[in-house]
Amino acid sequence: MDFSALIPNLTLGFTVALSFQNLIYCFIGVLLGTLIGVLPGIGPVATIAMLLPITFNLPPTPALIMLAGIYYGASYGGSTTAILVNLPGESSSVVTCMDGYQLGRQGRAGPALAIAAIGSFFAGTVGTLLIALFGPPLAELAFAFGAAEYFSMMVLGLISAVVLASGSLIKAIGMILVGLLGGIVGTDVNSGIARYSFGVSELSDGIGFVSVAMGMFGFGEIIANLGQTSLARHVEVSKVHSLMPTKDDIRMSIGPIVRGTAIGTVFGILPGAHTVIAAFSSYTMEKKLAKDPTRFGKGAIEGVAGPESANNAAAQTCFIPLLTLGIPTGAVMALMVGAMTIQGIAPGPQVMTQKPDLFWGMIASMWLGNGMLVILNLPMIGMWVQFLKIPYRLMFPGICLFICIGAFSINNASFDVYMATLFGYFGYYASKWGCEPAPLILGFVLGPLMEENLRRAMLISRGDPSVFFTRPISLGMLLVAFALLAMIVLPQFRKKRAEVVGEADA
Repeated sequence: MDFSALIPNLTLGFTVALSFQNLIYCFIGVLLGTLIGVLPGIGPVATIAMLLPITFNLPPTPALIMLAGIYYGASYGGSTTAILVNLPGESSSVVTCMDGYQLGRQGRAGPALAIAAIGSFFAGTVGTLLIALFGPPLAELAFAFGAAEYFSMMVLGLISAVVLASGSLIKAIGMILVGLLGGIVGTDVNSGIARYSFGVSELSDGIGFVSVAMGMFGFGEIIANLGQTSLARHVEVSKVHSLMPTKDDIRMSIGPIVRGTAIGTVFGILPGAHTVIAAFSSYTMEKKLAKDPTRFGKGAIEGVAGPESANNAAAQTCFIPLLTLGIPTGAVMALMVGAMTIQGIAPGPQVMTQKPDLFWGMIASMWLGNGMLVILNLPMIGMWVQFLKIPYRLMFPGICLFICIGAFSINNASFDVYMATLFGYFGYYASKWGCEPAPLILGFVLGPLMEENLRRAMLISRGDPSVFFTRPISLGMLLVAFALLAMIVLPQFRKKRAEVVGEADA
């Protein structure tokens, strides 16, 4: 593995990231990310979906730097309210509530927040380093991929997303199929014939990705949140006396931080609900390794250090398959693919060679963003808590207006607003029925790419389907996909998966 070009590449990245414009957008991203991480009911997926139309008029590099900052910033911010008020601002912070809030009630909220910030910063830094180290070799490997390999890789990605998705396997498969069907609506590229448009002229160009994303994660979240009375409850904030952790806190946290970073790194690369499952896996491991497992749930500092490191490592390393292979591993990464497509950038290994300033600028901005987050999260705790006191009834009208303006601005057509509203109701009822919206978005993004590569592979092989099994890389990925499907049948695996998913949904 040749790392001789790493220093020049990182120098280019920091030159790009340290420009005034990119620094401002990085700061805006992590600031918004921290805010939505603090506020329950507004997740990073919904925020990025709502902000997609704004990126139309921005250059690609600052647009993607800002969207990335929102994502990993939310992973930081979610721990603040989890520790202080027992409200997980972000889904992966549910685990932090278990011990973080108990530490707060014992008057140790400060050390808990400090350890969470230290663990998050370490995990984020390591995750970014891994992108810089392994991104170029993976991109070089990707250049050996043909249409057959890309199709097999997408099949593997969708099957992995099903296996690792929380909730019912059947429902996850159903949502992916709905997404795949939605993705092929529009005019067929080869024949020029409209498919599944049902005579609606607006559908001849396909269903707008931004309308689907804003509807499912914007309107859908608002409708769901308006039905939850818990959002209006009185907030009791734990007092923060001192942020300085003791020597014992640091000693007991070093192991969990390192192990949590390793776990998060693995889950970040895999498709599915990586941050949530990574956090719960880290918590489970720390509980099993502890000399006294009964401490967990009553204020164990390891129960904060491990999960916070795991979810932040996962939030960073999920950019590896996106930037090197062009494959999204979750809903947020699918939205990033949408943002790149809007900017006229084809996601994949060619990004590194054709737009090195974008690739290395994003990586360098992640280091800068992680540093900004430490400054934002600890000294400004009091300000973030004040945001929790804003009634949701005052927030949602503005969010609705923002979504409508964003959807309309795509094509200056009210049809896109209607589509966003329709998918909003669909997203609400899907969540109510226990169907995750994330697999649908993955299917929607990967569907057209799968069809394109399937057709290309069949044309090259003159209609011979054995091309998928005679090429070694393609065969290897299909075998792994088959093995994952076989694992689902095993009772032991299904039981273990049910335990992890059950905890994550609790």
